[in-house]
Amino acid sequence: MPRLRHLLAFGVTSFAFALTAHAQDAAPASVAAGTEARPAALADFDAYVDATRKQFDVPGIAVAIVKDGKVVLEMGSGVRKLGEPAKVDAHTQFAIASNTKAFTAASLAILADEHKLDMNDRVIDRLPWFQMSDPYVTREMRVRDLLAHRSGLSLGAGDLLYWPATSYTTKEVVQRLRYVPLANSFRAGYAYDNILFAVAGLVIEQVSGKPWADFVRERIFVPLGMTESQSHAPDTIGPNDDIATGHAKFDFKDLKPVASMSWSNNPTAGGIYTSVHDLSKWMNMQLAGGKYTDASGKEQRLFSEKRQAEMWSLITPIAISEPNVPELKAAKPNFSGYGEGWFVSDYRGHKLVWHTGGWPGMVSRLTLVPDLKLGIVVLTNQETGAAFQAVTMRALDAYMDAPKTDWIAAYAASVKKMEGNADDSMKKHEAARAKGSKPSLPLDGYAGTYRDPWYGDVTVAKQGGKLVMTFSKTAQLTGTLEPWQHDTFIARWNDRSLNGDAFVNFALDPDGKVREVRMEPVSPLTDFSFDFQDLRLAPVEASK
Repeated sequence: MPRLRHLLAFGVTSFAFALTAHAQDAAPASVAAGTEARPAALADFDAYVDATRKQFDVPGIAVAIVKDGKVVLEMGSGVRKLGEPAKVDAHTQFAIASNTKAFTAASLAILADEHKLDMNDRVIDRLPWFQMSDPYVTREMRVRDLLAHRSGLSLGAGDLLYWPATSYTTKEVVQRLRYVPLANSFRAGYAYDNILFAVAGLVIEQVSGKPWADFVRERIFVPLGMTESQSHAPDTIGPNDDIATGHAKFDFKDLKPVASMSWSNNPTAGGIYTSVHDLSKWMNMQLAGGKYTDASGKEQRLFSEKRQAEMWSLITPIAISEPNVPELKAAKPNFSGYGEGWFVSDYRGHKLVWHTGGWPGMVSRLTLVPDLKLGIVVLTNQETGAAFQAVTMRALDAYMDAPKTDWIAAYAASVKKMEGNADDSMKKHEAARAKGSKPSLPLDGYAGTYRDPWYGDVTVAKQGGKLVMTFSKTAQLTGTLEPWQHDTFIARWNDRSLNGDAFVNFALDPDGKVREVRMEPVSPLTDFSFDFQDLRLAPVEASK
């Protein structure tokens, strides 16, 4: 689902993108003081958030901090959309993308508490038609496994079935899992996926008898008073609606607004739109062990402490990498892993329970520190994780009496390093390129329909003297094939906000006909959800 860049900048999942520094100026807006005093270390926090926004070219940022069951602050900085005056505030709704996964896990926890399912139930006992590419995995996959990224699928496997938005239904997406190959042994290691959360959503619907969106609204949003939350992108956005517009660096350089996207065929992995005001309620309920106070003032429970302990327990270990720059050494965890819809790691001796999310033009991070009863959420409307990381780390340090660290400078150094690595990658491609080479075949020789077992059909057609590639189920994946060398082209997608151009290699048989087409992203900065490398496209014989 969601655009999650797994760049291990300090040993845990984070986001980073090419950045420049010309963010639109706007002072912090709608700062809402809570009933808990800020620590002295956060006295200049509003100005810090604004400085972060400007450094990383983010039009708007919203932040909320809760402590000991109270709201410390809810604030906004910047604007909802470049070129327009409306400011971000605590009630501005953003896409929270993969932060949705914790809501899906909570939904299953509610059903487990009601004894309507068990987390150790086999998926096929709930969805008899469910099938992975391996019969053993099909038989042994449990409901808990759907939430823990240990299925044996490769990173982001199958994401092209719904990312960018496709015309497949959720059930069609899940049915195609039987054709997605496994890259590792079942439960042998960590590889982030989105597609199994679509399966989890179907389990929720089968058990509860209602759509996932209705279940989340009725069993989570309404009880918690989350009136500024919805389970999908708004169908329409009026001039008075407090909703952020996403922004992306087109071709990794030009910051522009991107079109809103609704994700109807895997919303359980990342479809929710909400505000930091509402997420304050969500965080306080989590930090209270599942308890909350309803509209009448009566204490209620969303799910049991036992179920929360399971969601927050490390199930799948994640290898810890060295930070890519020394400035981030202090943030390197001692342990890292994934539970049920949550990452679990540590910082300065405190356990962190957290998640990030990425969407077209929006990225976010929500972090809980259970032993401090502390929650921090940062929502942004630009595709740079450096901003939410710098803000989160500053807030964590304030409550841990940590030595002062210039996190803005640290993440700026990290981004610069990653940009440099991407430039080096392209230079290597250029150096290896046979610049005088030409395609082996006339352009008509590459035209045709090609089929991948799990994605479906991709067409290549000659139009106006050029080759045009079109993914049959993905409107945004249409672009021109630009000759690179020999029988390799580069697909330049018409939508330049995608930053997902791909090498396209046509393999020929001994008779000079295309036998297979393979693809891979051109840039290492391309979102992993563009899993072109997993496609095995073969020509479809024309019917006689």
